[in-house]
This record gives sequence, C-alpha cells and structure tokens, in this order.
Amino acid sequence: MEKALVLLLLAFVLVESFSTQRGLIFNLNNGELCVQSAQCKSSCCHRSSGLSLARCADKAAENQECSPKHIYGVYYKCPCESGLTCEVDRTIVGSITNSDFGICHDSRR
Repeated sequence: MEKALVLLLLAFVLVESFSTQRGLIFNLNNGELCVQSAQCKSSCCHRSSGLSLARCADKAAENQECSPKHIYGVYYKCPCESGLTCEVDRTIVGSITNSDFGICHDSRR
C-alpha cells in the first residue's frame, strides 16, 4: 500500500511539472538547451556547429538565412517565421547533411 501511495504521489508531481507554462522538457524559452525543435516555444532548436550544444532560438525573419523544415528537428539555420518561405535549392546531399540554406522571403509578394 505504501509503494502504491509513493508511486501515485510521484506521478502527481510529474504531471504537475508538465502542466506549468514553462516546462523542463517542453515549452522551453530561447537560450535553453534542447534536443528537438518540438521542445521550444519558438519551434527552432539551433546549433552553430556539429559539436556545439543545441539551444532554442527565434525563427528566421525576412531576408535572413534559413533552413527548410526537415525531419531532424535540430537546425544550423532556423526555419522561417510564419508567413515566410525559405527559398533554397535543395540537394540530396544537403538534405542528408542538413546544409541546404536559403533566404526567407514573403511568398505573398
């Protein structure tokens, strides 16, 4: 009975920690360490090199360098803000190595 009570209390603490505005794993602010873009409020987990730690960062604004969205979830250049498109010449090698970079443009212009 005591083990069940301890497990129930532990489960309640874990659920409560995930229900807050800013979590330990999700809803991370810019500058916080991340492993996947889904963890970040900005939806961009960015690292500057293959050996650096990834941190949440702002999405790319108009006329800034960008990466098209891909399955890896960690970017060397963040994808564009909402309403902008990343104009890039995609290549197979660039898609594999995460090195296809472009420029954010407003698609309505």
